[in-house]
Parts: sequence; structure tokens; C-alpha cells
Amino acid sequence: MGFTRDELEAFRDREVADLVGPGLRLLFVGINPGLWTAAVQTHFAHPGNRFYPALAAAGITEYEIDRVEGMSDADRAHMVERGIGITNLVGRATARADELSREELAAGGRRLRAFVAEHRPAVVAVAGITAYRDAFGDRRAAAGRQPETLETAELWSGAAVWVVPNPSGLNAHETVATLAAAYAAPAAEAGVIAELSSPGTR
Repeated sequence: MGFTRDELEAFRDREVADLVGPGLRLLFVGINPGLWTAAVQTHFAHPGNRFYPALAAAGITEYEIDRVEGMSDADRAHMVERGIGITNLVGRATARADELSREELAAGGRRLRAFVAEHRPAVVAVAGITAYRDAFGDRRAAAGRQPETLETAELWSGAAVWVVPNPSGLNAHETVATLAAAYAAPAAEAGVIAELSSPGTR
């Protein structure tokens, strides 16, 4: 499957339905849909996106979902059965995430907290440190598990929050292997995969 630039442009500002079901344990949060994602109605879909290869490499999914054609109904059922969901900070599709304003991202942060309060995942994994900082006004936030306090626990309805790398092909210094390692940690905390061993242990 392929699209011309004009064909993809026709999907600008379209939205992609959230992937969410009962028993949600691990919620991945993208910045916003790309045009390819909007075209095939599958989060993180694009030939250059490493999200689904990284999920499979980490054991989060049992097989690699097609990042070009998008998800089948069976793929969506597989994700839901494993307790995995996907949403975005901002709903509208753009060619690049840097087309979004800070105001849109801040509004997306508020929407995400309401979404978490409704669906109650154990762990939230936001893909992209810059978007996380803009969405939640935390310029000092670093990648990884976010500090947990009584205040943050209340803000996030008890969910643990992680910031993980963006799997876009534009994020050139990440590989499938480094993304898999980054995604495995929140997946283990959520109970989607077996608990990770500490360095030097078996």
C-alpha cells in the first residue's frame, strides 16, 4: 500500500478512534495522528514508524502488527486482550507533530487526564518528552518513570506515568532495540509482560 502526497493531504485534521477496551493495563499515548495513521485508521501507522516492531521485540504483542496496512479487527482484539490501549494528546492529524501549538498540547494534557480517570489504566506511557513537557507544563521532566507524589497520584487517578521515546522514523537516534527496551519497562510495571530482571540477576 502507498499514498501520494496529495492523497495523504486529504486526511489532514481527521481523527483516529482511541483503541481501548475493558481490562486496560497499559495506555500508550501518541502526540497526534500522522496523515498515514489517519488514512489507515491505525495509531502509529507509517512505513518508517518503529512502534509495532518494538512492541513485538519487547514481547508486548505476540506478533508484529502491520505498520503499513494498519490493524485488522483481529489485531485490535489482540491488543485489547493483552490490556493495551492507545490514544493521543491531540486528536487531529497533521504531517508533523511540530505543527501543533502549545495550547493544543496543553488542552490535550487535560483531556488525557480525564481519559485516564475514566478508563483507569495501571500505567500510562507518553511517547515524546517535548510533547509531554508542553502538555503538562513541566519543563524539567526527563524521560522514564515520572516522580510519584500524593499530588501526582491524584492527578493521574493512581496510574504510574512514564515518558518513553517517540517511535517516529524522524527520531533517528532510536532503534527498534532501544525502543523495545524503553517500552518493556512500563509494560512490565503494568503486568503486560513478565517483570524485568535487574542488571546482574537472572
